[in-house]
Amino acid sequence: MDLFHTQRAQNLKQAEPLAARMRPRTLDEFSGQQHFLGPGKLLRRMLQADRLTSVIFYGPPGTGKTTLAQVIATHTKSHFEQLNAASVGVKEVRQVLDAAKERLANARQRTVLFLDEIHRFNRAQQDILLPDVESGRVILIGATTENPFFAVNSPLVSRSQVFQFTALSEDDIKTLLRRAIADPERGFGALPIQLDDDALQHWATISDGDARRALMALEIAVLSLTAAGATEEAGRPAAIHISLDVAEQSIQQKAIVYDGTGDEHYDAASALIKSMRGSDPDAAVYWVARMLQAGEDPRFIARRIAILASEDIGNADPQAILVAHAAYDIVERVGMPECQLTLGQAAIYMATAPKSNASAMAIWAAMADVKDGRTIPVPKHLRDTHYKGAQRLGHGDGYQYAHDHPEGYVVQDYLGVDKTYYTPTTRGYEATISQRLAKWKALKAQQQEQQEPPETT
Repeated sequence: MDLFHTQRAQNLKQAEPLAARMRPRTLDEFSGQQHFLGPGKLLRRMLQADRLTSVIFYGPPGTGKTTLAQVIATHTKSHFEQLNAASVGVKEVRQVLDAAKERLANARQRTVLFLDEIHRFNRAQQDILLPDVESGRVILIGATTENPFFAVNSPLVSRSQVFQFTALSEDDIKTLLRRAIADPERGFGALPIQLDDDALQHWATISDGDARRALMALEIAVLSLTAAGATEEAGRPAAIHISLDVAEQSIQQKAIVYDGTGDEHYDAASALIKSMRGSDPDAAVYWVARMLQAGEDPRFIARRIAILASEDIGNADPQAILVAHAAYDIVERVGMPECQLTLGQAAIYMATAPKSNASAMAIWAAMADVKDGRTIPVPKHLRDTHYKGAQRLGHGDGYQYAHDHPEGYVVQDYLGVDKTYYTPTTRGYEATISQRLAKWKALKAQQQEQQEPPETT
């Protein structure tokens, strides 16, 4: 054995950043993800019984996917292998799989393969894992920030339990920071650190649930203050005071986790639409702000607002579609950052407008009938009379010009079948439309009654 092996290992350990040094070593030290790792929850039961099956860890960065895999490595009796899909190829994976097969055959010991960033493998590379996972020769732990139902082959997903990691709470972040300050072995327990409450709160908020960013900020603050005033008083290190100002300088502006073509994109758009539909202006303007801050194309937001104006407001407020049109036009002409004002105003207008999907239901029902039902011919009296021979064919015969009648309305068949697509609500302007349609319906019924022949006795 190399005589300097221990010293080299210690040197490498000391070079690790605080976030790496403070990785939890046991399940009890692990913070967050209590929905599947809390007492009595599925994954904890699997680990306590050492009955782990293939799993996929899915969630944003800094939520503990790699950390939990390393905790599992110390918890399981199986052999543990760790690879990163960004830095290995098929050859390295095949070597691990072959060794796992031999290990199981010779020593009856199973192998846990932790493959970080599994979404980095293409479909063909992922297929290499399938036979060994399916036969149980290897237990796969795949970690990914991408939706596994899109980024991971379906056969692998179907043979794995998917655990979705969520961002850590502010209390979880505070607990981790306090633990790092107090830990004399891995953290800064040997230093006299005074951390102000507002500084702690700032890190807990701005880290956005990412433990790695919070611990990095703490480390930068401590190291920078130590270097700036690294003098000792009476043989003791000088006090390190971390104020709010120091905390703000030690962490970058938070980077919102947002993939313009992935889950976050569609989830945020869905939240915006449902907030406007649900008449919550505060939620609507927040989701607009979040999407814009993350770099979303403002034209995409304008399009969603325009669609909602017809789908969920419709004729309950006919001005909504005009507001949406104006908003899209302004966004197209002005751009960011000024168009954020227009998008915010438009979203608030949609959220506070009366709601009706009657127009949308009408066109959807009509489209379904056109697609799947018997095609209705245009009634002869409604057909065009301008082309050659139209009048000889009887086109236009019997058509009544609405403006020749009182109130600009005449009872007349415009479809050829008895069908109702549009049923207005009593909300907003549709209340007026509803009254108008009821009046016309009564006139139609009255005329039909007059046209019916008298009963004979």
